[in-house]
Amino acid sequence: MALVATAGLIAAGLMATGITGCADMSGIQPQSSLREASSLGLQTSSAPAVQEVMPVAAEWWRDFGDEQLNGLVALALQSNPSLKLAQARLARAQAVTEVADAAKLPQINGGIDLTRQKYTANGAVPAPLAGSIRESGTVQLSGSWELDFFGKYSAALESALGSVRAAQADTEAARVLLASNVARSYFQVARLNEQLQVAQRTLAQRQETLGLVKDRVNAGLDTQLELRQSEGGLPEARLQIESLQEQLTLARNALGALVGKPNEALDLSPPALSAIKKIASVESIPADLLGRRADIVAARWRVEAASNDVVNAKTQFYPNINLVAFAGFSSIGLSRLLDAGSQQWGVGPALRLPIFDAGRLRANLRGKTSDLDTAVESYNAAVIDAVRDVADQVASSQAIRRQQIEQRAAQAAAEGAYDIAVQRYKAGLGNYLYVLTAETSVLNQRRQAVDLAARALDTQVGLVRALGGGYTSGAPAAAFDTPEKIAAGQGSAGVGSHFSSNSGAGGR
Repeated sequence: MALVATAGLIAAGLMATGITGCADMSGIQPQSSLREASSLGLQTSSAPAVQEVMPVAAEWWRDFGDEQLNGLVALALQSNPSLKLAQARLARAQAVTEVADAAKLPQINGGIDLTRQKYTANGAVPAPLAGSIRESGTVQLSGSWELDFFGKYSAALESALGSVRAAQADTEAARVLLASNVARSYFQVARLNEQLQVAQRTLAQRQETLGLVKDRVNAGLDTQLELRQSEGGLPEARLQIESLQEQLTLARNALGALVGKPNEALDLSPPALSAIKKIASVESIPADLLGRRADIVAARWRVEAASNDVVNAKTQFYPNINLVAFAGFSSIGLSRLLDAGSQQWGVGPALRLPIFDAGRLRANLRGKTSDLDTAVESYNAAVIDAVRDVADQVASSQAIRRQQIEQRAAQAAAEGAYDIAVQRYKAGLGNYLYVLTAETSVLNQRRQAVDLAARALDTQVGLVRALGGGYTSGAPAAAFDTPEKIAAGQGSAGVGSHFSSNSGAGGR
């Protein structure tokens, strides 16, 4: 304890007198800064005009009310390799944290050395050893403890903890993305299935029309021109059916790959798009968006980790203070190795101060500072993209609702015009060209109705994902220090705070 106290006084004296070797860290500062919510058009939570947006449920896909979808998402979350990869990265980050934590504690090693040696007769070896062959042995325990007065290992631990939290958020982001991709692929299968039904209905309608045309040709009311026009519609309808069946098979395969069964035909009965429940939507961007998205939280934790890497790089300009001790037995002649007279031990402090390193420490600090700037700009890019993503999904959701209203009116008009054209053709008051024109309009409206219904569901899934997909951050914004504070040594992982409290932020 006296040695520890002495080492502490030495460290305090070095800090007080500013003795940090000849290495100089001045002039190396981060250049990037984090974007604030207000600069992105997001109101703060304390603003009176902020509209509260209900958080997304963790299992938001259940709100669609489709048990097949629920089962597919559960299967994907259980077996998808992408999610398992994210979990493996998390496990690796946790292992790095344990390594960083272990560096703060004393290290103890044991060793046994047994040697048979001939000693030189012409060197600085006294008799009777000179020229003789003897056995020697050493059995020893050695220990060392680098006292973390300047926070080097605490900063390394904080950096590792930041990486773990980033990996945890990345795992949640992968989970949200996987669930949303399964839902979107499922709705794509439902869309193609309904488009196939429209195409099959079109084929049946054209076959019925062909029978009518044949009857009129046999009665001398129409010519071969109308007959050929009607017959040409059948191969076109069959071609459309074949194309849709191919797309439907590919969509099923894609869905199978997401749930971990790429080579198995999924036993699905796609529901009608109209039977799927609509989930609640939002009309504006929530003020707490930055804390709802796992990818943004992961990027923020990477900034925190990079900030502590800068702190760690700065602490390397300061002295290393170690306590070293050993105890054991050593003798020439193995028969006396464990005798009381063979005992040896030692203990004492060791101080190492960087004086000249040819610029290695400054280069390392510049590199870590550049890594911090990279992490900050990556965070800014993620934030900007997230705000754009939500804005796009909100705009699309509102536009699709307006489009569906107009489309339903257009389809009703097209269906009515088609019925009138067929009735006039049957009565001999119109030619077949009018029927074809009206039919084309009807088919376009039916396809558009299916596409809009599918787009509405897809946009709902996209909006849920953009709003975080039910992710809840484990740390409020106040838990983060700004990179500028940390780099200046004023944050929870700064040099000054580590010197005053050696516990660091590991328990934060």
